[in-house]
Amino acid sequence: MRAVAAEIVNAVATSGRSLDVAIADNEDRVSANDRSLLRMLCYGTLRHHWQLSGWVGKLLARPLKRKDSVITALLSVGLFQLVDTRIPDHAAVSQTVEAAKLLRRPKHAGLINACLRRFQRENLAAEPAVDEEGRWNHPQWLIDTLRRDWPDDWEAILAANDERAPMWLRVNSSRKQAAEYRERLREAGISADPLAGFPDALCLSEPVLVDELPGFADGDVSVQDAAAQLAARWLLANPHRRILDACAAPGGKSGHLLELGGDDMALIAVENDVSRIDSINQNLGRLGRSATIIAADASKPMEWWDGELFDGILLDAPCSATGVIRRHPDIKLLRRASDIKELSRLQSVLLEALWPLLSPGGRLLYATCSTLAAENDQVVTEFLASHDDAAEDDVLPNNNIRDLMRRRVCGYQVLPGMAGLDGFYYACLEKKVS
Repeated sequence: MRAVAAEIVNAVATSGRSLDVAIADNEDRVSANDRSLLRMLCYGTLRHHWQLSGWVGKLLARPLKRKDSVITALLSVGLFQLVDTRIPDHAAVSQTVEAAKLLRRPKHAGLINACLRRFQRENLAAEPAVDEEGRWNHPQWLIDTLRRDWPDDWEAILAANDERAPMWLRVNSSRKQAAEYRERLREAGISADPLAGFPDALCLSEPVLVDELPGFADGDVSVQDAAAQLAARWLLANPHRRILDACAAPGGKSGHLLELGGDDMALIAVENDVSRIDSINQNLGRLGRSATIIAADASKPMEWWDGELFDGILLDAPCSATGVIRRHPDIKLLRRASDIKELSRLQSVLLEALWPLLSPGGRLLYATCSTLAAENDQVVTEFLASHDDAAEDDVLPNNNIRDLMRRRVCGYQVLPGMAGLDGFYYACLEKKVS
């Protein structure tokens, strides 16, 4: 199992593969009982990538050849076990050494053993990191960007990004209230807590498999971070009958909109990635809801729009996902500083393309799971400056969330880790009635 973990970590670090995809492609290679441990090792090793790489650099007399990069990854997996798991040290060392043989590199087994033993003997874990990347386990470009964008909060953001995210649920309020479902969880031996201002949300004390959630298969509850749950209620604060969910996959926010909007609301969900259409269908099918789902590029409405204006538009824009690093630590390795400019350009293109589709008096909710100003308030500020018919509605949907959101030049930001939430940005734009 350590060998599989090393191959997955190596695929992310050297080949740019998505962690979730790499795990999905390899988890059948381990027993069902070992899959949770496999995920823990992969996620943890990537979460602490720079710190572990610094220790590996100290332990090796010289870097291994590129063809042996999987052994470098295996060393990181071994070190992570020693410093951040409850696995007994002797088992962590012996199993990691054995993994070198399973990786068809038996000549490196001795090296792995020597490095892990030296790490323990010299207590290298107590030595401070020599640079900011090692201290914060983030690439330098992201550290610098967050320091600039959030001069008072950047350290807290970086620390939160390295924590394990809690499991949030969204109760289907068209069937039950959160308090009722919480009692149902309690009867099943599952502890959960509500959060003021998030009427559909419950945070589990400990994660569980979705199959263990009462009524999950029947659509009584979904897994969705509470910060993401703000979108549907915010957009529907005013009555709407025709809604567009642009960039809709995997369908979590579409499902929430349908739960709240009821049978009188028509939802059109647009998704450019054809491979993700199934996820929307599956999510809505489990909820017993339906929508018009269109496989198309939302930025090119002439190819899919029927000409009828929308009362509300949710633009959950493609972004760097720097607000959900807790859930996807591979983002820190896969994302590049050069990506941000292109993403902000795409976000502006989407705003420009979708704005004409909104009816006068309607509202467009711009959302990202980014913490970077270049993708958030800068995009919205530039849009408002060039559109006389657009105005920000800066009234929050309820005052209970005021202390959890930071007011920006335009819009509001939830920072990662605040009340256990993911990082999300929202800006509500209204089209003026001439």
